[in-house]
Amino acid sequence: MKTMKQPILDVRSPNLKNGAGCRAEVTITPSVAPRIDLPAQCGKRWGVILAGGDGVRLRPLTRFISGDERPKQFCPLFGQRTLFEQTLRRSEQVIPPDQIIVSLTGQHAKWHEQESALRPSQCIVQPANKGTAPAILHSLLSLSRLDEQALVAILPSDHYFSDESAFASALDCAFEVAAEMTDSVILLGARPDYPEIEYGWIELGSPLERHRCDLFRVLSFREKPTADVARALLLKPSVWNTFVMVGHIKAFLEMVDAALPDLRDALSSARTWAGTETYVEYSVYHHIHSVCFSHKVLSVHPAKLAVVRLNDVVWSDLGDPARAANVACASGVELPWIRKWKPRELTHSVSDAATAVA
Repeated sequence: MKTMKQPILDVRSPNLKNGAGCRAEVTITPSVAPRIDLPAQCGKRWGVILAGGDGVRLRPLTRFISGDERPKQFCPLFGQRTLFEQTLRRSEQVIPPDQIIVSLTGQHAKWHEQESALRPSQCIVQPANKGTAPAILHSLLSLSRLDEQALVAILPSDHYFSDESAFASALDCAFEVAAEMTDSVILLGARPDYPEIEYGWIELGSPLERHRCDLFRVLSFREKPTADVARALLLKPSVWNTFVMVGHIKAFLEMVDAALPDLRDALSSARTWAGTETYVEYSVYHHIHSVCFSHKVLSVHPAKLAVVRLNDVVWSDLGDPARAANVACASGVELPWIRKWKPRELTHSVSDAATAVA
């Protein structure tokens, strides 16, 4: 079988000097998983992919595309790969593949078991979806027992980035910053283009110029602001929170402990991941309430945050059909479903954006 060697995502840029960063070189063989070679300095890097969400708001579109009730991360919205696989592949350009774990939900098993790129040894299966905070904290507790000096990236599995090479470069930079600023959590922020009220907004503080990326302190963090606040933030130096974040494991755990000490106690007895497929006990999750990490942790610790701004990268959380259709139309990629999807959904998304800006 003929092998073709090429970089899937080349995160090199004029600012990446000899050996700086962790660009992956990928060997592609048809029907064989890519082999990733990463420099030794990436050994402390870990990734946690959040793939346990239900994707209820996008369900009308994912049902139309796939014919079943699968959540959006396991649906191929933009090409043949699912959103989950796209997330996994872009993460592997910066993080060693065997140091990426995936937080899943048990009731989605029939769909995540179809993901050929997902190894069982990567999986942490929650008994239920209780929001982002329990999934993140359980993963952090697992990694803290394996590597007390771990640098951890938290990555949603159901978002869209228009330029994956630029994303990988920014993630690489965030790891470098986290290695120096060990008491901070570094967020990736996307430039806003209208006053969206369903996103988290980050008001930028002073720039931190000693790094090769656009890095800023955080002045304030607003999760799902009112329309008036969103309009005001659009006129200030601000970014949308992509919910991609990187930090020393100590920084993450200190933030969670300060904000949600009861959650740490509730998860302290849970079975943790140690290199094999792990199922969290039902008894542990029985008394846990649904908790949003952005609202309960990030928004109360702005002084502990910094932001790498994604420049010239379109980002969307694909939260509803209109938003996904708008992204599909703007991408210029010919997609089978876009021609058949209700025309009103396409016009609705464009008019909504125009009305919001006005």
